Amino acid sequence: MRPVTKTVLKTALGLGLAGAGVLGWASLVERNAFVLRRFDVPVLPDGAAPLRVLHLSDLHLLPRQRAKRAWVHSLASLDPDLVITTGDNIAAPDAVPALLDAYERLLGIPGVFVLGSNDYFAPKLKNPLGYLTRNFAKGVGTTQRLPTADLVRGLGSRGWVDLTNRRDTLTVRGLRVDVRGVDDPHLGYDRLDLVRGPASPDADVTLSVTHAPYQRVLDAYAADGADLIVAGHTHGGQVCVPGYGALVTNCDLDTSRVKGLSRWWPGAGSTPSSQAPADAAWLEVSAGLGTAPTAPVRLACRPEATLLTLVPRSQA
Repeated sequence: MRPVTKTVLKTALGLGLAGAGVLGWASLVERNAFVLRRFDVPVLPDGAAPLRVLHLSDLHLLPRQRAKRAWVHSLASLDPDLVITTGDNIAAPDAVPALLDAYERLLGIPGVFVLGSNDYFAPKLKNPLGYLTRNFAKGVGTTQRLPTADLVRGLGSRGWVDLTNRRDTLTVRGLRVDVRGVDDPHLGYDRLDLVRGPASPDADVTLSVTHAPYQRVLDAYAADGADLIVAGHTHGGQVCVPGYGALVTNCDLDTSRVKGLSRWWPGAGSTPSSQAPADAAWLEVSAGLGTAPTAPVRLACRPEATLLTLVPRSQA
């Protein structure tokens, strides 16, 4: 065999082994390496005691995923004051009982929820290159229907407030919290006309919730004076480039805001948070806890839940 041929074969073998190693890490290790993110958000009136908000998103739960269920169980030890879940809870027709079990220790705590596309429809196999184009929503809403009514009934019967295209006011640890949410914008189910308008005049803080952080929704929430907007859906990019970050967001949000805490104001677009006006809303996007069963990998983007500690604005 010629030396050049040997070199080519060795290179190909090395690349193949490296690719297999990365795939193994992404599918077997990292997608199960759950982590809790923590952020302080200065949105409360001066003198108010901190409010602990646990944000869960994108579990995409299958009944067999016992490790994920156990990890969510353990979050009750954080003693949150409010729980927010931003959808894509389930990934199979028989997953609702497993989801309610995962949330069991949290359901006694005040909570609010909205739905994502995978609370309505089962996932489908897609060409991953489609996420790099404007066709990222192609085929959404065309697969098997999931037991959405059972999911909503299960969460609502335990006291969590359904914010599907509606608004409400909660009292949490003596604070009046204006909450509003929309149905999934990724499906085009959002009805902003039903939730628009200034916050309740006696509200201490305004929280606005959506599954998918499309700019039309973020702009409307910010224009109405939201203090904090909470979203999921992006999976943090899911498969990221180490040292670079996310390539996609699966919506029209820019990749700099694909996960974590940033600022948003009407028309912010891809403008950096560093240029935010003083009255800009805070935006927290969770990378979520799961993946669709059809794409069970995460790379440079660990699955996460978020503990948001709301503190007085004077602590900004």
